[in-house]
Amino acid sequence: MRLIGASDKPPLRRDRPSSRTGHENEAAVEAGRSRQKPVPYAATIKPKGAPVASAVPAADDPIVLVIDDDQLTRGALSSLFRSVGLSVKTFGSAAELLEHRLPDAPSCLVLDVRLPRLSGFDLQTELGRLGAKIPIIFITGHGDVPMSVKAMKAGAVDFLTKPFRDQEMLDAVTAALERDQMRRREDQSDLDIRARFETLTPRERQIMALVTAGHMNKVVAAEIGISEMTVKIHRRHMMRKMGAKSLADLVLIAENLGVRYQEE
Repeated sequence: MRLIGASDKPPLRRDRPSSRTGHENEAAVEAGRSRQKPVPYAATIKPKGAPVASAVPAADDPIVLVIDDDQLTRGALSSLFRSVGLSVKTFGSAAELLEHRLPDAPSCLVLDVRLPRLSGFDLQTELGRLGAKIPIIFITGHGDVPMSVKAMKAGAVDFLTKPFRDQEMLDAVTAALERDQMRRREDQSDLDIRARFETLTPRERQIMALVTAGHMNKVVAAEIGISEMTVKIHRRHMMRKMGAKSLADLVLIAENLGVRYQEE
């Protein structure tokens, strides 16, 4: 921070007295101090896996990814989905899909269980390892109950046995795309909350951690050594920045972020 010399200071204005109260001045001083030195409590965020969706909103046109080693099946499914206005991309193997980036739009996989080299289940495991949350609809000509249970437990949206009816497939894809759309909205909301948290000063983060831990303003003031009124001012600013309309809202936000306070 550049220090302002006497020659750099703007002239004093004596025709407009400060509208700040003593407590607001105290809060301003506290904000300045909190940028220069650590506070005795630290608010921390739980690490979360980077989301698949970009923070920049993308087009909402849904797309279905079909992975099947049978060309006739790929062609038939592609025609079916295009007939109801859906965009489609087809792949002949799991390895071929992994060579491409997943679309930044609501999407789902229609995935054959039996594929050369890397099976459908192997691909499901690999996508989970990579943090991809795309819904999967498994299809197979040799399905059984244990196989379908395995798929569903691993997070598959549906498990269809060939031959399946067109409407059955369309219903499964519709449900999968709606699920992915909801997930993307939740991811975007999470990104927005984290961006707002980054705008808080260290003191505001400290007070957020203490308040959401159940401490009253008076207790918070005693804990960090400032006046109760100053706590209220910081708290009001923090609530506004976080978009919280009530303490209950703030507690939910803190839980989502993993905000904690810990004594150093």
